[in-house]
Amino acid sequence: MYNNLFCNTIYFSDAIGNLGEHFELIAIKSSGISLIRFMQPLFILLSILSVGAFVFNNNVIPAANLKAFSLLYDMRNSKPTLNIKAGQFSKGLEGYTIRIGEKGNDGKTIKNVLIYDQSSGMGNDRVIVAESGEMIPSEDGHYLTFRLRNGCKYEEKLNTGGPAANEQTRMYFKQWDKIFDLSSFKLNRTNQDLFKGAYQMMNISQLNESIDSVKKYDIKIQQNIESFVNPYLYIFNYKTSANYTRYYKQLATTKTKIKYSSSILSMMKDSIKNACLQQSLSNCRNIKGLLDINVSDASIQNDNLLKYKIEWHRKFTLSFACLLLFLIGAPLGSIIRKGGLGMPMLFSICFFLVFHIISIVGEKLSHSGALPPFAGMWLATSMLLPIALFLINKAKKDSQVFNLDTYKVFFKRIQQLFNKSK
Repeated sequence: MYNNLFCNTIYFSDAIGNLGEHFELIAIKSSGISLIRFMQPLFILLSILSVGAFVFNNNVIPAANLKAFSLLYDMRNSKPTLNIKAGQFSKGLEGYTIRIGEKGNDGKTIKNVLIYDQSSGMGNDRVIVAESGEMIPSEDGHYLTFRLRNGCKYEEKLNTGGPAANEQTRMYFKQWDKIFDLSSFKLNRTNQDLFKGAYQMMNISQLNESIDSVKKYDIKIQQNIESFVNPYLYIFNYKTSANYTRYYKQLATTKTKIKYSSSILSMMKDSIKNACLQQSLSNCRNIKGLLDINVSDASIQNDNLLKYKIEWHRKFTLSFACLLLFLIGAPLGSIIRKGGLGMPMLFSICFFLVFHIISIVGEKLSHSGALPPFAGMWLATSMLLPIALFLINKAKKDSQVFNLDTYKVFFKRIQQLFNKSK
């Protein structure tokens, strides 16, 4: 999307700059067509493209992100392709350690084969040795067959009587097939519904639903805290108006007043003082534990809420940026009156970099909570829109704001004033 914005700025500044360089823009203005009227068809075209960019950004990109992220997740969690190299022990197959002395140029012929079968979980209780053989993959790629020749298979069956009682067998063979299961190397696709909760995979309506859900959950957290803490804080049992009035009427009619002391414990009997302390500590620990859990949960939900709101505004800001950079590029080309890769390219790059940097800074400020998502995501637009209006005003008046000769004349006049004063 940012590539389109960059090309948008360069294209219009270069195109209109070419018209100004060849005096075609002057001919258009002399015929009674103002710059604003000349830019109207381009503005309408860009408006249509901006709406199309919004639709694409709202519908196509989330679906593409969902497929890309799920595929990337599956690739990261899948095993690499089995690669058995000559002269090295390979542990790519689970439960087996394989060593091949030599490997033919055809990639199938193998010699001096040594296989440690550890699939039983009892160590190297089965060992296979062969002089030569072939590696034959199945047509569907799910299995790999080692067709071994002139070898021997050693097997040790463990018994409870100790190592001396173990049964050992040895089997010689002229040809024997050992089949390995390669299903663990297959790319298993994860259900894409597991990734639909990420903000990158949502459109506007889904983001609105997620924002409402987070707000409702935040209210639920507050209610949970209140319902748990209130029983420990007895004064809150009188929070209703009727109980509150009755409670203070009782205080007003009480004849015996207890003077406040610096320590409430000093007014208690020694027999119940320790019990009160232990009960108070237990209550405080319970309240603190619950508050820690809920604060952590609320912090996570607040981060999710910021991400949803930032993504919501991003879908609008990028589309509006197409129009904004057109409003900068078109009058910029009219003022510079040069085409090609010179001045138009230089100023276009500068304005695009300013827009891009401010956008990144605003987004990071929104993520950190320093700015509301609305202010952070529209920060670049709000700062460049006055510049666009300023350039349009200067282009209407045929200003020479970017003409170097104008500044040379200005500095020469200042120099002459200093020379006269001397």
